Order: sequence, then structure tokens, then C-alpha cells
Amino acid sequence: MKDISSPPELIIEAGRTEGQYWKDLWRYRELFYFLAWRDILVRYKQTVIGIAWALIRPFLTMIVFTVIFGRLAKLPSEGVPYPILVFSAMLPWQFFANSLSECSSSLVTNARLISKIYFPRLVVPTSAIVVSFVDFMISGMILLALMIWYNFVPSWRILTLPLFITIAFAASMGAGLWFASLNVQYRDFRYIVPFIVQFGLYVSPVGFSSSVVPEKWRLLYSINPMVGVIDGFRWAILGGKATLYLPGFCLSLILVFSLLFSGIWYFRKMERTFADVI
Repeated sequence: MKDISSPPELIIEAGRTEGQYWKDLWRYRELFYFLAWRDILVRYKQTVIGIAWALIRPFLTMIVFTVIFGRLAKLPSEGVPYPILVFSAMLPWQFFANSLSECSSSLVTNARLISKIYFPRLVVPTSAIVVSFVDFMISGMILLALMIWYNFVPSWRILTLPLFITIAFAASMGAGLWFASLNVQYRDFRYIVPFIVQFGLYVSPVGFSSSVVPEKWRLLYSINPMVGVIDGFRWAILGGKATLYLPGFCLSLILVFSLLFSGIWYFRKMERTFADVI
């Protein structure tokens, strides 16, 4: 009969970590849950209005963009109320921006944990994205409220929204892994990431429809991977009144998944040095 009081067997085997890496990710799922839950609690700890912060920021940004681009510049709204046009793009953009910020600093924030014990480091930036996804789900309530306010009924395309959420997740994860790795090596990136987020908001079609971009420049404009993600969200949410520029969307899709796979590759390449450098 096996002695249940005996300590677990530890096998030290050359190359085992590399070979078992993806299985180890599953084995450390409880650590993933713990880190994600801890970050969610920390986000809203000692805040006066708590979870409402996830609603206020995108709502105020939506109002500003609606006034500037919809009322003053009088840009086309693709036949839908301008606040819905803006917020259907604000959702994926805020998810990407928050994920990028959280991921890029996640390794440095958890430096003590990383330098003391072994676990697949991929757990850390992945759990950071969960917090941003919670904000994304909460912000979705604003879009729902806008649809009710304007009596806007989405078409069958809304069923495809999970596909575009997956693409937004891939873009956030890919960029997040790159900047998380680079931030360990070069702390300059803690200043670069906020600039990229701010700059990206204005060069992405958040406050306006990408259809206002001249046809000859649209493919070039789609080099920004978030153009395809945002256009996909609008196509799914706004229904028949929104169009999808297929060449640009395919280009964005290729760039998003190139970003994801190259991000995983670079993160895995640098991972073994994190504990020493950090």
C-alpha cells in the first residue's frame, strides 16, 4: 500500500522544463486564477466608486469624440447614432490599451515572485489581460444602454462578435508579450507604452469611421492592426449599415497573428533571463 505521508517525488531532468512547458502552464492554473483575482481586487481596492471607474473613462471619451467628430467635424456615422459608432470602437480599443499597459508592467510588478520560484512566466502577463477583459465586459454595459436609449437593434452579425473579441485578445496578447519582455530589459518602455497608447488612440478609427480614409490609402492605413479589429467590431455590432474593407481586414488579421506568434516566441526566448535581470 502506498504511503500517502511520503513527500512528492521530484525528478530533475535535463531539458524537462522546455519539454513540459505547455503542460506546466496547465499545472499552474491555480496560480493564474490567484494572480488574476488579486489584480482585480487591487484594481478597485480603496476606490470611492469602485467598479464605476471602468464605465466613466470610456463614457467621457465617447462624449468628447462624439462632440468633436460628430457635431463639429460632421463626419459620417454610417447611418447609426454617432455615440454607438464611437463606442463600438471604444470597446476593443480600451481592451487593447488596458491590456498593453497591464502586460508591459506585469513582470516588473511581480519581480519578487519571479525571482524566488519557478513557474511558467507566461502565467503573469496572461493573468494581467484578464483584468482588462473584466473592464471590457463592464464597459459593454454602456453600449447596451446606448442601444436601448437609441432603440437600436443589432442584426444577426452580432453573433460573430466573439470571433472579433478573439482577434482583439490576440492583438493585446501579442503586443503585451513583446513589451513585457522588453520592459524587463529596458525600463525606458514604461515611458514608451503610455505614449504608444495615447498616440494609437488618435491614429486608430475610434472617433471616426475608417471609411473616411481615401480609398487609395486604406490598405496602407490597415497596417495598424487595430484598424481591422475595430472595423470588425463595427461590422458585427452596427449590422448592415457598416461595411468591412476586406483587403485591409485580411492584412490586419495577418499582422495580428504575426504579432501574437512573434510575441510568444520572443517571450519564450527571453524568459530564462527574467529572474536574473529583473
